Amino acid sequence: MKIHHLRNATMVIEAKDQFILVDPMLGEKGTAGPPFTLFRFKPKRNPILDLPNSAMEIVNKTTHCIITHLHPDHLDKKAEEFLKTNNIPITCSIKDEQTLKKRGLNVVETVDYWKESEFLGGTIEGIPARHGYGFVAKPMGNVMGFYIQLPNEKTIYLSADTVYTENVDKVLKQYKPDINVVACGTAQLDIFKPLLMTMDDIITFTKNAPGIVIANHLEAVNHCPTTRVQLATELKKQGLIEKTRIPNDGETIEIE
Repeated sequence: MKIHHLRNATMVIEAKDQFILVDPMLGEKGTAGPPFTLFRFKPKRNPILDLPNSAMEIVNKTTHCIITHLHPDHLDKKAEEFLKTNNIPITCSIKDEQTLKKRGLNVVETVDYWKESEFLGGTIEGIPARHGYGFVAKPMGNVMGFYIQLPNEKTIYLSADTVYTENVDKVLKQYKPDINVVACGTAQLDIFKPLLMTMDDIITFTKNAPGIVIANHLEAVNHCPTTRVQLATELKKQGLIEKTRIPNDGETIEIE
């Protein structure tokens, strides 16, 4: 299995002849939407950098797409055009089905929380995700993480845009995923608490993850202050860097 990290939360999971595109934000720099903050962090239109040159070569191999939620840094207009033009089959939360179908996308499968669905010869299960600490999680809307078991492959937990919760803890400790993907940008709006895990919770996630941890959602949108260097520094202090991958945009991780 290979994990192709492209930008932000956008990745392609390559498993034999399947190329599973996750949370595609495919537009050029500045085309996905306005800044998420005006004064807490420098206001820049998102994404704040282009896709790597090799990205579309991988994306064009897509056989299936998974969408965790509908924020523009996880599904932008360019991605919608790509998915529609190529009639890519999509798996999403049962709560996002109608919206995506109204946009003309080819939703072939919906997933509910804590329920297994058939997925590419294996299974996929919806995991609750909470997009923020405290009050802000409600206006941020529903998000779904996914636990994926493909035939003769490592198990994958896409935790999605979430803070550390009892549900996240349950998956790490009871399901024991081989690959654990976590959003590490510590996103924050001008007001309210962070939308993603604080550094302390990223450390907790990494400690409790039984398999390797892949850090994403870094250095691509203007409201995510945590950098790869900061994250690596903290993980080294905690003795956790060996089990963690912090890929650069366009980097491929090979999973043995």
